[in-house]
Amino acid sequence: MTDMPVENNRPAPPRAVSSLLAKDARTRRRNASESRFRGYGLAAIGIAVLALVILVTTILRDGSSAFRQTYLDLPVYLNPEVVDPQGNRDPAEMSRVLTLAYSRVLDASLDAAVAGMNLNIEGLTEGDIDGIVSREAAAQLRRMVLNDPDLVGQTVDVNVLVNGRVDGYFKGRVTMASAERDSNTSPAQLMLADELKRQGLLVTRFNREFITNPDASDQRPEAAGLGVAILGSFYMMLVVLFLSVPIGVAASIYLEEFAPKNRWTDVIEVNIANLAAVPSIVYGILGLAAFISFAGLPQSAPIVGGLVLTLMTLPTIIIATRASLKSVPPSIRDAALGIGASRMQTVFHHVLPLAMPGILTGTIIGLAQALGETAPLLLIGMVAFVRTYPDAPWAGGLMDPASALPVQVYNWTQRSDPAFIERASGAIIILLIFLLCMNVLAIYLRRKFERRW
Repeated sequence: MTDMPVENNRPAPPRAVSSLLAKDARTRRRNASESRFRGYGLAAIGIAVLALVILVTTILRDGSSAFRQTYLDLPVYLNPEVVDPQGNRDPAEMSRVLTLAYSRVLDASLDAAVAGMNLNIEGLTEGDIDGIVSREAAAQLRRMVLNDPDLVGQTVDVNVLVNGRVDGYFKGRVTMASAERDSNTSPAQLMLADELKRQGLLVTRFNREFITNPDASDQRPEAAGLGVAILGSFYMMLVVLFLSVPIGVAASIYLEEFAPKNRWTDVIEVNIANLAAVPSIVYGILGLAAFISFAGLPQSAPIVGGLVLTLMTLPTIIIATRASLKSVPPSIRDAALGIGASRMQTVFHHVLPLAMPGILTGTIIGLAQALGETAPLLLIGMVAFVRTYPDAPWAGGLMDPASALPVQVYNWTQRSDPAFIERASGAIIILLIFLLCMNVLAIYLRRKFERRW
């Protein structure tokens, strides 16, 4: 006998043979996880697209009617005894005649036109007849006569605005039921408007004055326009363009290509990143303190708005420009330096042209962001009611009072008349068109100047 252990000669259990063509449990779990993640992504995109469609549809539904306006075509006799009491046809003397006198001329012509129709509308009063035209109509007639005094004494066909309730009636915003509860109109006035439309005296057409006219008072929503706001936004964008782009690009080039890497540059870079995240209203407070209280610049002026938006846009442009400069391969710099180019020549002849698409894209996106800002402009007084157009920039227009598109939207939404809500939605459409054009321009410039290396 021996003490040696007896070996176990049992056969080993068979090993599982795996195949790349057969999915095991772990592979199936991983594939299921990837499918769920892909589904989550598609669901998120679908929700975002749906929200965007709802937003755009709502804005177009509420604001498209602002681009249509109802006008009254009416023959008006310009009584010389009312509009030119002196009979000299002198515009200086005629300008002393108040708008109220022209209202009487309009009312007399409208009363005569309605009387000639032999209408039988129950409850129709003289106030309903005279109130169908806008309070801006007399001012329109006055401007027309002052521009051409020879019209005095003649019967001329004028095309004047109707009041906001009648205009809203033809746009579906006002109904007979709501007119019964509205002190500014009546069912009889709306029935008169229907009859005038059947006679061809009332017509609804494209409202180009919405884009060119200035703002109007709370009692004249049908006359309110975006002319001053568009000019104000344009002037501010000029200031931002001529200040933020050179300063931002120059600062980016210095920090990325020439500045030594030390503690001070690190502090500057951190502060630039922090300034990009500062709420825009903080820049408004800074502009109010620095440019208005300290420098004494006028409130509600495009120059102040442009300076505030410049401060707000600079961090965005600097960050985008530095990212574009970093994207240029180091081999481009090494090759230029290797053939004898100076540091300045390397940057401006080779690096900067290659980074130009990203710089232009960042600049235009920064300008688009500035165009839509409201909070800083409210603090510097851009919310003021302005009816006079600013002069050209070279004639001091940057110092004239003006408004801005986003501020005009905010201003109209604060007014009680529903017609101003329609105007605000129309202004949003104009603002979105400007932003869309700027983003399309950014894409075009990026593709145009893009270079391959």
